Amino acid sequence: MSDAAQPSAAEVRAAAEAVKAALDRHLDAVERRSGQDDPAVYAAFDELAAAAEVYDELLYDTYDEVTPFEIPGTDALPAYAGPEEPSALSVLIRRDYTVAEPQRLLHQAQRIADLDPDAADEAAGSAADAAAVVGTSVHAALGVLFGEFEPDEIASRHKEFGLEEGDSTLWVAAADDPAEPGEWLSAPFDQADPQRVVCRFDVSAVFDEELGDDDMLEPLDHER
Repeated sequence: MSDAAQPSAAEVRAAAEAVKAALDRHLDAVERRSGQDDPAVYAAFDELAAAAEVYDELLYDTYDEVTPFEIPGTDALPAYAGPEEPSALSVLIRRDYTVAEPQRLLHQAQRIADLDPDAADEAAGSAADAAAVVGTSVHAALGVLFGEFEPDEIASRHKEFGLEEGDSTLWVAAADDPAEPGEWLSAPFDQADPQRVVCRFDVSAVFDEELGDDDMLEPLDHER
């Protein structure tokens, strides 16, 4: 950072005062909370986190010093701003997988191709021999697999197909009117508006890791 952009001692002091004020507001909101999910507490928490982050950055830039506080990140959605009575919905789903056992995947795809050779032809984009297409290409095998089964069935049987689950997320978003046929198919997620998300469900191994090895809870899929 250049000398011209270097924060002044007064700016650092002002940021520290802002943290103190945010601490008071947070404690006051907690003491007055109206329930487990009181929005005032959430708002005060976010204000405190933002104030602490600003102070931490200014302190480091000015004095090369840090605070002992870890500012938690958040993937929380913004406040809902969609229609109160939605007349249409979009369900956005992403599931990540790794190909953990390529040979198992190839074997399962070959079984599908043996029963339905057209599935392999469609995956390869030609009339190539089913055994040749599936037997030598993970790419083609994935095409056969996802061409034959619905995504929900693959999710429930992923180990059988040699896949390993990664993170997944599902967003239910409100819409004013149904989309015109075909209008979003080329870019299905580009028009997703976080302020219209009614509910969201995330599944990630990171939630289990945060529990720690000494926790008494059994590992579960976490919904957020």
